[in-house]
This record gives sequence, structure tokens and C-alpha cells, in this order.
Amino acid sequence: MGNKTILNLLKEAVEKYGENPYLYEARKGTQYTSLSYKQVEERTLQFAAGLLSLGIESGDRVALISEGKNNWVIGELGILHADAVSVPLSVKLQSAQDLSFRINHSECVAILASDQQIAKLRPIKNLFPTVKHYILLDPDDNPEKDEFLFEGVIEAGKKFMETNPSALKERMKGVAPDSLANISYTSGTTANPKGIMLTHGNYVCNAEQAVGILHGIPPYFRTLLILPWDHSFGHTAGIYTFMKCGASIASVAMGKTAMEILRNVPKSLKAINPHLLMSVPALASNFRKSIEAEIEKKGKITASLFKQALKTAYAYNKEGFNKGGRGRLMLSIYDKLIFAKIRQSFAGNMEFFIGGGALLDIELQRFFYAIGIPMYQGYGLSEATPIISANSQYAHKLGSSGKPVPNMDIKIVDDNLQELPIGEKGEIIVRGGNVMKGYWKNPQATAETIVNGWLRTGDMGYIDKDGFLYVLGRTKSLLISDDGEKFSPEGIEESITSTSPIIEQCVLYNNQSPYTSALIVPNAAALKKINAGPEQAALLIEKEINEYRSGGKHDGLFPHRWIPSAFAVIEEPFSEQNGFMNSTMKIVKHKVYEAYAPRIDSLYTPEGKQAISPENLEALKKLL
Repeated sequence: MGNKTILNLLKEAVEKYGENPYLYEARKGTQYTSLSYKQVEERTLQFAAGLLSLGIESGDRVALISEGKNNWVIGELGILHADAVSVPLSVKLQSAQDLSFRINHSECVAILASDQQIAKLRPIKNLFPTVKHYILLDPDDNPEKDEFLFEGVIEAGKKFMETNPSALKERMKGVAPDSLANISYTSGTTANPKGIMLTHGNYVCNAEQAVGILHGIPPYFRTLLILPWDHSFGHTAGIYTFMKCGASIASVAMGKTAMEILRNVPKSLKAINPHLLMSVPALASNFRKSIEAEIEKKGKITASLFKQALKTAYAYNKEGFNKGGRGRLMLSIYDKLIFAKIRQSFAGNMEFFIGGGALLDIELQRFFYAIGIPMYQGYGLSEATPIISANSQYAHKLGSSGKPVPNMDIKIVDDNLQELPIGEKGEIIVRGGNVMKGYWKNPQATAETIVNGWLRTGDMGYIDKDGFLYVLGRTKSLLISDDGEKFSPEGIEESITSTSPIIEQCVLYNNQSPYTSALIVPNAAALKKINAGPEQAALLIEKEINEYRSGGKHDGLFPHRWIPSAFAVIEEPFSEQNGFMNSTMKIVKHKVYEAYAPRIDSLYTPEGKQAISPENLEALKKLL
């Protein structure tokens, strides 16, 4: 067994931190109990032996579909100790087609599922010809004949170890740094999802890189892992990076439905009181909205004091690395009066967030930095296990994606993959031990993505003179003007939705058109609150967008030519249910463009370009 395997990562953690709590879980209410590193290792080995007793062979693929819980981690670690490959699936996959594509493409022989997920799988088991066993992560009174209870597999493992004392040890010897650990499916924002092959070495390397950039995580740190556990950011930065440091991870208190689990987040935050959280922009916006709602409730004086405090903090903090100047004393007074109380009510131990998953609007970063819980933006890609760069307490520039992780090469290149000088924009490419082995059963896509050992990220960016990486968005969802100039829309979209109380979602469009247009999902509740009629609402939305033009309060943030000159009001929010959002809460642009093609076309007519176009008024009438 090579040094750089997840098996060894766990073994070292047990040697160093054996008695430390590793996993926290609440099965009833928010009464959390913990398992130590030693206990997790013991259950892992028993479960792995149980898998051997079921006939799981080296290299077999085993799917894992569940909300976050202890048995998720023990299940995956058991799969890996049996020298099998874990295929973590998103709990948000709903359709038979989405589930069967991934399970059949990876030819899984077994599936580990929670109670909520097995309910989805039972009616469609006939679609998975290679699956022989289902292992239930939660207690169940009526398992079907091909289903085993998790505890039953552990019991079988104990017996197996008594009768075959050396079988598991022999199997574990076969695990090498280059052995496959995971096949992680992309969310398929473009075509069929691709299976990203990540090795044991990839995970250990990226966990070490993450620890390197954060200068370590203290072993007493706890995090509440709110992000989906199958998602590579939560997977590596949570489960394995915390393991490397002997720190603790907690799952959100359990619920019978996805909605109930979501409602348990605030209670779980209070109960666990984490030291750091991993977040994506959608979560960050929600946190901000709930903080602001609490402030509003406290009355006008508190609200205006809060605004003043933010203004002072923004001016003093600047982009973080260059903070200072006037206002320090005022800021420390505001901090005691207001910000300290917010931190206390949110989570008293919280030191910082790590943000990833998509570009985080600089305004949001400034907000959390001001209240004293900085949100350090990072950047990654599942194909890089995923962490490529991150801001940290030790080096940060708000607005950037931080410094590249140690022990990885990074270049900005032109279309011919020639390196560009510092400060010039091009495609980000990386090389290192965190780069995937390739795509499962897809040599063509592998050859297009990994060129001479370099991973082509498909993202645009540049590196500044201080070595900070700026990510400008996908090369694929770029706006292209009629003169061929390209621009990435994410920054503008994020900024509009996070600064405007009446705009919930925003998708920009420009495909060699005379001007940029936007599809806008308004915040109907906010518009109703101010008693706006359809016409007034349309003009208010237009006013919000015009704040990015000359004289507006956001003037200068983005080049004017990319600010939308026309917009269509969309009644139905983009969501996973209607297929316009993927499991990582990113809007699937090509689907939106297809579905709303006639509305987009109308925005390029004189009548359709008006804010108070008949279509916009009709849509707003229905919403209000």
C-alpha cells in the first residue's frame, strides 16, 4: 500500500488523533453524538470485510447516494478499503434517466442508499442490470430481498474477519496511489455527464494542497458540511482535508424530506457552532439575506447604524490585503456594537468561510469581511479533485480566487496553448498530482481535456503581479458581441442578483447581437411588499439595471457594452425541478436559451426592447 492512499490518510489520522471526534451526527432533533477517529476506523474495516463477504471484488464500482451522515463516510471508506471504487451520486438526481445513466455507465455492482434515496430507486431497480445488492444506510423494517441493512453488513464483516483473518489485509495491500478511488459524474450542464476518474493519490495530494494553502486546520476545528457530500468541493475540502488534520465534520440534522433537512440548517449551526464553513454563492446570498432581515426587525435606528457600519468597514477593509487608513477606531466601536452580536447569533466560533462552486460577487465578499467572518473565495474543478486556488487568512485579495495551491503548476495560455504574460487573459491550465486520471470510458474527451499532462479547465482568467488568480468564467458560456468581442457574464449576473432586492435570478444573453439582453426572474414578494403594479415593477427592474450605467451607483464595475439594454421578465424561477439548474445550483444556460428563444428574439425588436413591453407586463400581472 503506497503512502499516498486514502487508507494511509485514515491510518495516520488514527495514529495521531485517535480519540478526537471525527464525525458528528444528529438522528433525533439536534442532539449530536460523535464518533472518534478510532471508532470510524473500526467500523470502516468491519464494513469493508462485510463487502468482501458479499462478493465485492477489487475494482468493482459501488454507488453511494445519500444525504450527509456518518454512514456516508464509513460507507465510502469501506468501499475504498475493499479496493473497490466509490461512485458518489447527487441526492438531487430525480429522473430514472439521470440515475440509470450514471449507475449503468459505471457498471455498479452495489448501491449504498439512505431511506429517502432507496424510495426513489425501488420502483426502477429493473433499469440497473449490473446491480446485485442494495445496502441501506438507515434502519428499515421492511427491506426487499436484495437489500441489506448497514448494520447487517457490519455484523457479516465481523464474522468474515474471524473466519478469514487475513483476507481484508491482503485486499488492502492491492490499493496503490494510482488505484481509482472515485468516479465522480459532472453535472452535465452541456451534454451527457462525464465520469471523472479520481485516484487515491489525487485525493491525498489535493487534501495536502488545501492544508498547505490554509496553513493547516487546527484539530479542534469543527465544520458543518452543508454542501452536498458527493460534490467534489465538500468531498475533498470537507471529508478528507479535515481527516488529514484530525478535525471534525458534522452533518446537518436528519429530516424525513429534503425540505426538512434544509430547515434544520440554522438549528444545526447553533448546535455545532462551527469554526469554518464551506459555502457556494447561493448559500452565501441566503445567509446575507437572513442577517439583513434580522437587522430590519430591530427597527430603523439599528438598520441605519448597520448601514453606516458597513460603509465604514468597506472603506477601511478595501480588498483585504490593502486594508488600513482612516476609520479604524470607528470600526472597532461598530464591531463591538453590531458586528460582534451578528457573529454571536450566527455562530460564535466562526472564523471564516471558504467559498467555491462558482464566482462569488465581490460585494458579498466585502459584506462578510466587514462583519468579521471573511468569505475566502476559492476556485476549483472536479477534474482537479477540485481545489486549484484559494484565498486564506494569510493571503487574500477580495475579488480574486486567491493564490494557486502549492505543488501544482498553473499557466494562462492562448488558443494555441502558448503561455501568456502576467496580467493577460487566457485559458487557465494546470498540472500536478491533483489532476484526474481521465474520463471513465471516454478516451476522446480525456485526450481533449488533458493535453501533454496539462488539464485544460475551459475557464478564462489571469494572474496578477502578486500571484493572485482571477477567474473570469467559462470560455463556453461567454457573451459574444456582433464585433466578435467576448465577455464572461457571471460577474454581472452575480452582482445584479446579490445587490438588487427585487431581482431573484438573471441570465444574460449576447450571441453576436447588437446589444446584450437579460432574462430576469423578479422577487415577487419584494415587489408585492412595496405594492408595485406591473408597470411600476417593470420600470423598477429597469432602474436597477441602469445603476450599472453612467452615473449609476455601480457605474464602472463592468464595461457598459455588456450591461443588458433589454430584459424579459420570466415567471417561473430557474430550478432543478424544471431542469434549468444543475445539482450545484448553477443555471444551465443552453437549456434556458433554448426554452426562451422566442422571448430572447423579441428583445431585439423595437417594442420588445421596452421595459414595459406587453410580454413583461403580462408576466408581471401574473406574478403580482
